[in-house]
Amino acid sequence: MTHQANPFGDVKQMMEKFKMPGIDMSAIVEARRQDIEALTEANKAVFEAMQALAAKQAAMMAEAMQGMLGGSGISDPVKQTALMRETFETALADMKGLADTFRQAQAEAMAQIGQRAARPGAKT
Repeated sequence: MTHQANPFGDVKQMMEKFKMPGIDMSAIVEARRQDIEALTEANKAVFEAMQALAAKQAAMMAEAMQGMLGGSGISDPVKQTALMRETFETALADMKGLADTFRQAQAEAMAQIGQRAARPGAKT
């Protein structure tokens, strides 16, 4: 089995065999290729963001566990409460950061798709 560099080449050639007056099959195939390219780039951005989120979540969990374990040797309830509050506030701030990261990744992906939709016949 051979690997083709351009999977749209065969489709383009096939469509050109069925020439229809007033329809530019090459332009149609090229536009769909660009659509798929835009979706691929958007998916890539989302995938990279999800990887970053997973890594950040793992780091957050490790940090929270360390903070809780660090307080196990404290016998003063006021200090334990303060440590737990600090750990909780850090976790909340981290969750807000995760949400912001995800929101930004989603906005970037949608912008890529929106750019493609705004110029359907343009070359990218």
